[in-house]
Amino acid sequence: MKIQSALFESHAIRRVYDEDTETWWFSVVDIVQVLTQQPDYQAARNYWKVLKNRLAKEGSESVTNCNRLKLPAADGKNYLTDVATAETLLRLVQSVPSPKAEPIKLWLARVGYERMREMADPALSLERARETWQKHGRSEKWIQQRMTGQETRNKPTDYWAGHGIKQG
Repeated sequence: MKIQSALFESHAIRRVYDEDTETWWFSVVDIVQVLTQQPDYQAARNYWKVLKNRLAKEGSESVTNCNRLKLPAADGKNYLTDVATAETLLRLVQSVPSPKAEPIKLWLARVGYERMREMADPALSLERARETWQKHGRSEKWIQQRMTGQETRNKPTDYWAGHGIKQG
């Protein structure tokens, strides 16, 4: 699984891509923080805890469809965090009264659409990576070295896979 952050407006949303199932898992607390417009992460966490209990008592399947994965926190450590697919998040968003609900729904739909396009044309994901590194202030030289380094690292594994060598 590959952990990446995505930006919604100026908020970082932690997400994980499971290549086996081709599914994005998003941090529920990050989404709740945006919906409730809470600057404090702990307040958003408490809101999610109360909402999760209320939805569980109501018998909502949205809560049971949430998983827990280790995601990096602000302190750099990895902690178990409630995550959900875009489909489950769309249902959870409806449970939070917020003016940000509709923009979050549109953002989730766009993230899914972008991933489908990248699957059809992998060059798009390379271009997205380049744009992200540029936004983070990386130089063109750094970006080129990074992309070349990844290509170089992939050559042996591609060769091994093509010749029937298995991991382990």
